[in-house]
Amino acid sequence: MTEQQQSPPQVPPQPVPVARGARKTRTGEVTSSSMNKTIVVRTVTRVPHPKFGKIVKQMQKFYAHDEQNAAKTGDTVRIMETRPLSKLKRWRLVKVIQK
Repeated sequence: MTEQQQSPPQVPPQPVPVARGARKTRTGEVTSSSMNKTIVVRTVTRVPHPKFGKIVKQMQKFYAHDEQNAAKTGDTVRIMETRPLSKLKRWRLVKVIQK
C-alpha cells in the first residue's frame, strides 16, 4: 500500500492593500450656503494667458458636502476631492479657515 502524503490545506492569498493617490484640495470662498448640507465654493486661480502672457484670474465653482452646515456665505474654506455624492457634489468640506 502506498501512503499518500497530505499537504496542508492551501490558504487563499490575502488581498494586497491598494495605495490610492493623494486627493486634490482647494481653498476658496463660500458663495452660497442656502442648501442643506451643501455649500458652493468659488476658487480663484491665477494663470498666464496662453498667447499674451498676462496673468488672468480663472474662477471655478465647486459644490461641496458640509455635514454640520458649519460654513456660511463669505467664509474661506478648504475642500477635498471625494467620491461622487450627488449629481454635482464631488468635494467635501475639510475645515473653515476664516469666518
